[in-house]
Amino acid sequence: MRLRLSDIARQAGVSEATVSRVLNDKPGVGQQTRQSVLTALDVLGYERPQALRKHAIGLIGLVVPELENPIFPLYAQTISNVLAGSGYTPVLCTQTPGGVSEDEFVEMLRERAVAGIIFVSGLHADTMASTERYQELKDKRLPVAFVTGHPEGVEAASFSCDDTVAARIAVEHLAGLGHTRIGLVSGPDRYWPVRRKISGYRAAMQGVGPELIELTLFGEQGGYAAASRLIDRGATAVVCGSDMMALGAIRAAEERGLNVPQDFSVVGYDDSPLIAHTNPPLTTVRQPVRDIATAAARALLDEIAGQPTPSSEYLFRPELVVRGSTGAAPQD
Repeated sequence: MRLRLSDIARQAGVSEATVSRVLNDKPGVGQQTRQSVLTALDVLGYERPQALRKHAIGLIGLVVPELENPIFPLYAQTISNVLAGSGYTPVLCTQTPGGVSEDEFVEMLRERAVAGIIFVSGLHADTMASTERYQELKDKRLPVAFVTGHPEGVEAASFSCDDTVAARIAVEHLAGLGHTRIGLVSGPDRYWPVRRKISGYRAAMQGVGPELIELTLFGEQGGYAAASRLIDRGATAVVCGSDMMALGAIRAAEERGLNVPQDFSVVGYDDSPLIAHTNPPLTTVRQPVRDIATAAARALLDEIAGQPTPSSEYLFRPELVVRGSTGAAPQD
């Protein structure tokens, strides 16, 4: 049946120009008006254009970093459970060094007409990456949500752990044990979470001791290298940007003949699954992963349903979990 704009406009109670904008998936039309046009299509027996079928397909893209850090599979699992409970199927896109880029994943997801995309620790967390890619998605009315960081200038729901508080409570814990030479081990400072940890660390170290900061690659090997340098600089304790980096720091201390925590204390970040069973059990700052992931998934589902959603970043408070990798500062 030949599609007639006048018939659709009359049924929906809008202008033909508005119908044209909806059918071509253009911005500038309210959600209620857009839904009226789509309903008119269905009532009149017209087949929806391919670009407008995404809200009924039930696929949602989930873009995450590598899965070697156990915290990311936990994010993916929690988000997937929430989406599945609402009838949506997650399409997991895992980034690896030298593999498919985030932009390439997004293009593939759009070709599959996903109803929305959730980004976990993606380019939105990189201060040097352009946010235009996300604004383009918003302009094309594709619902998006972000975990860990917020793309500046983009009105979208974002959910993060408060990394500034995380670093501060870790330093305060070590300072309370008598440590004054406390180091910070984290990834490159081009990332928002790292910048926030540095800010929290510096604020907490005022009046405690000298700043000892080593920024390196994320992961166990990066933690090992950075902690080695801090030990050589006289640090007796380190706050790490992830649990994996903390495991590297413990290995660096032990290879230098130091006992953890009698000679050297280590605090991780994340509280990854199984991290309580390391030797020694790791003191860490726990991200409320399930709360963050659930909030992001529900916000995306609300946006898909046309309901109001947050347009800025929501910060969740972390929790210090004291185990066996931290102890009193060694006596000179």
